[in-house]
Amino acid sequence: MESSGRPSTAQVLLLATSSAVTAVLYSVYRKKAATVNRLREAKKISLEQDLKNILSEAPGKCVPYAVIEGVVRSVKETLNSQFVDNCKGVIQRLTLREKKMVWNRTTHLWNDREKIIHQRTTTVPFDLCSHDDSVTVSVRVVRPLEASETNLETTYETFHPTVQSLGNIIGHFISGERPQGIRETEEMLRLGECVTGVGELVLDNSLVKLQPPKQGLRFFLSRQDYAALLAKQERSARLWRLLAGLCGLAACATLFYILWRQWTLRRKQQKERCALQEFKEEQRRRMRELEVDEDAVPSGACSICLSAQRTCAFLECGHVCTCEPCYQALPPPKKCPICRAPIHRVVPLYNS
Repeated sequence: MESSGRPSTAQVLLLATSSAVTAVLYSVYRKKAATVNRLREAKKISLEQDLKNILSEAPGKCVPYAVIEGVVRSVKETLNSQFVDNCKGVIQRLTLREKKMVWNRTTHLWNDREKIIHQRTTTVPFDLCSHDDSVTVSVRVVRPLEASETNLETTYETFHPTVQSLGNIIGHFISGERPQGIRETEEMLRLGECVTGVGELVLDNSLVKLQPPKQGLRFFLSRQDYAALLAKQERSARLWRLLAGLCGLAACATLFYILWRQWTLRRKQQKERCALQEFKEEQRRRMRELEVDEDAVPSGACSICLSAQRTCAFLECGHVCTCEPCYQALPPPKKCPICRAPIHRVVPLYNS
């Protein structure tokens, strides 16, 4: 807080930053909360039901947001794992990550970093079928890579360390980057996996499809069941709400501190004005008692004896109002005659 009562630059920046971060976090929380609410309101449909009749009677032959739980079955072809025998699936993701150590010039520590240098995802058409083989109804999954919760199973993972020579090691220390190796992973959505799909359920001729929903709703394909998926989204929403609340408290605390400092400063200034007014009234009363004309008193005269020159500057208030003998005559604890502030130090003044 500046002496004029205006907030300092640091306080203004802190208030603006915390307010902006709070707004962003709250916006994310609102989106997460909306997703949770729509998940709760989504229509739960079982594959054992007559889906075609349900969709035929629905407006536009579709359910805008539905929950389907089923087992993954391939339509024609399947994807074979490149590393595991007899491992087949419908989605395959191969990823190469470069792992290296990076020197932090601020903390003077080596930090682990991973960077994706190559990723390829392959998918084939697949259906969600009932656990009961006697039920022939299936749901075709459309555009599965657009789903938000496609948590694939890691079927293979290995690490290829980098062979380093002495010259490479010296170069790494100079550049501040030390390669560790390449991590290779394979992830798949395997056949027979239980999957929960949340999206738009439509009837296209005689084919039932589950596709990304409209109106900004999220598309889910998760290996978790519906209850676990909903609980995960609720935890995420609570986390963002907590972060938004903490940043909001920081913004409110900063604003309260600024307002409190301004109120304290104004109260102090008001007390000083009242004390100065009382001092002037007391000075006029003393002049009347001494029968001294106010115009006859020099402007630099001591405020107590009204005759000697002012030679004492009081700290911390900064008033110059008394001579040395009158200052010594002040009763302890010594206070400024004008503002009544405690006198911590006296600086003598010499007029030349």
